[in-house]
Amino acid sequence: MASPLPVRDGVGATRLHLPRTGPWPTASAYMVERFFHLDPEWLRERFDRGEIVAADGSALTRYTPLEAEEFVWYYREPPAETEIPFYSEILYQDDDLVVIDKPHFLPSTPAGKYVQNSALVRLRRQLDNSDLAPIHRLDRATAGLLMFSARVQTRGAYQVMFQKRQITKVYEAVSTRPEHWENPFPLTVRTHIEKLRGQLCVEVDPSREPNSETLVELIAADDQVIHTLLRPHTGKMHQLRVHLASVGAGILHDNLYPILTDEKPDDHERPLQLLARELRFIDPLTGKQREFLSRRTLKYAP
Repeated sequence: MASPLPVRDGVGATRLHLPRTGPWPTASAYMVERFFHLDPEWLRERFDRGEIVAADGSALTRYTPLEAEEFVWYYREPPAETEIPFYSEILYQDDDLVVIDKPHFLPSTPAGKYVQNSALVRLRRQLDNSDLAPIHRLDRATAGLLMFSARVQTRGAYQVMFQKRQITKVYEAVSTRPEHWENPFPLTVRTHIEKLRGQLCVEVDPSREPNSETLVELIAADDQVIHTLLRPHTGKMHQLRVHLASVGAGILHDNLYPILTDEKPDDHERPLQLLARELRFIDPLTGKQREFLSRRTLKYAP
């Protein structure tokens, strides 16, 4: 559903679904209860200023009945952000596609306390293109290749490529070498991964049919770490982190797997040792082979 509000400072408007019935006489009353952590009068004043709009762009008032609109749009108030002192490098750009080399710690898209400090918003502002949209995602902690669609008209062709698994992705990881380690690689890891709402980590259910698969190959090892090459066949959330942890080779500096640790401020000297290294595919618009390689390396690789 297209937003009636344009992208502003690289950030799109937020869409909110309103219930058609309920104990709230007005849309503003519903939003006051939903966003209970905000000052109620400040929220009502946003209605007075015409900052909450309907699908046709018309402004709602604090007295607009609840049932008048199914969706409303508004701009989120930008949070006070800590600047992330790492920047993406544009590796490729044409009328339809932009490929960047994302650093560790930078989120792919606005999330939580990071809005302006996200790869998407920075790139929209840098290229002055509000139509930019990510074709896939990387975790904030993961560095490497990230592709963006530059035009709405051709976006679907690239998205279908990922949906049909017509793209080859290769990653690198560095893990702590377990005591008494014996090299099990190459090894194909298959598990059933499920992301449950409200949980930070994914669940692995050994009783269910696998829905994720990764081929793990050894690049190098020393007496401290293992350096592996990862070829995921699927793209489940946290798949690579889960799969390496499941074979006793949890990725170095991973605060989620195999053990969830308390959230701490970013330690820029200890980035997660996971890198999206390669992307290869047949371009759906030109039929030509595309291959992109990250210029980044993993700090703790042997």
